Amino acid sequence: MVDKSLIIYCDESDDKGVFFSHFYGGALIHAKDQGEIDRLLNQKKADLNINAEMKWDRVSAPYKEKYIEFIRYFFSFVKDGRIKIRIMFTQNINQAVGLTDEHIGNDYFLLYYQFVKHAFGLRYCNENGDRASVQLLLDDVPQTNAKFESFKDYMSSLSTFPIWTQGNVRLTRDGIASINSKQHPILQGLDITLGAIQSRLNEKHTKPVPPAKRRSKRAVAKAAVYQAVKNEIWDMYPNFNVGTSTAAPNLSERWSHQYRHWLFKPNSSVQDLNRGKKKKTPPHPT
Repeated sequence: MVDKSLIIYCDESDDKGVFFSHFYGGALIHAKDQGEIDRLLNQKKADLNINAEMKWDRVSAPYKEKYIEFIRYFFSFVKDGRIKIRIMFTQNINQAVGLTDEHIGNDYFLLYYQFVKHAFGLRYCNENGDRASVQLLLDDVPQTNAKFESFKDYMSSLSTFPIWTQGNVRLTRDGIASINSKQHPILQGLDITLGAIQSRLNEKHTKPVPPAKRRSKRAVAKAAVYQAVKNEIWDMYPNFNVGTSTAAPNLSERWSHQYRHWLFKPNSSVQDLNRGKKKKTPPHPT
């Protein structure tokens, strides 16, 4: 029997996008690998002569190639299984119905709960009676201290979720913390990946901003960095549509896969195609 210590770095983006919303991202590692991965990613930043925090919002034409080189290196850890990436988002054509004011006011809590509960397939992480403890490290939580304390109570209740109990998975209240991404290069790699996906799905860098007739240099640079991210994803999942969920014929693949997307659809929802990119068919981004 083995006791595992897992760390999930979490980030979110675009609560309300034009076409897609509620973007949540997670990067899971084994705690024993944290020091080595941090050292290597920080060394790559030093080699690229980047001392500041790397973020999607900071992609620019002068730094485009450096960001591309960093994200390719970041994905080498994903491909060898040392970092597992999960991206969750909603599509605006799927409109939840029957929501109360409490649901709407606590959507941050509720969606993070679903994301951590299901996206990584943690119930499949143990074999032969192994046990796993999970730490949840969130980037600059946009909540008051009181709300974050309530969030810790809510999230740690996952330890009593029957399937997690059967799978010997625990998330303690003390294991949930807000951190500063400046000090965590894994979170910076996640931020670039999540930012690239949400920017593409909401067409932020794909078209000129009126009245301009051409895209800005920054938009062109972001398109190139997105293309690098997409190429890394396609290297694992050829021709994968980034606006859909990753297939998993076997549910245990939710754990074993290095990288996955989850297009989250509320159980009670109706389709409003007028909220999509096309009125008759849902979008099919690449």
